[in-house]
Amino acid sequence: QVQLVESGGGSVQAGGSLRVSCAASGRTVSNYAMGWFRQAPGKEREFVAAIKWFGSSTNYADSVKGRFTISRDNAKNTLYLQMNSLKLEDTAVYYCAAQVPGLTWRPAQSFAYDYWCQGTQVTVSS
Repeated sequence: QVQLVESGGGSVQAGGSLRVSCAASGRTVSNYAMGWFRQAPGKEREFVAAIKWFGSSTNYADSVKGRFTISRDNAKNTLYLQMNSLKLEDTAVYYCAAQVPGLTWRPAQSFAYDYWCQGTQVTVSS
């Protein structure tokens, strides 16, 4: 069983930066694909970014490409999302998730993820 605990959310002005972290416990997740999703009020959960096992590849939603960076520190069993040039529309609850190792990487499909954190609020104001 994997437990995921997020930290680092908060409030920031538009144009600013935030980094959210997701610490895994229970087992080593270096060979798990990991991802970030978000859900804004009244909207469905959407894909933000994903990183393949061992960090060999990344994938981003078009809306965040060039502004957000996903990374992982396997020694610390931790996933990160660095968010720069934040916009009002980035306001949402952000969730990290882990995908059990398999043959196929499904970065943007939430149903493919097996473990989820509790979520952390990110609020961008003008």
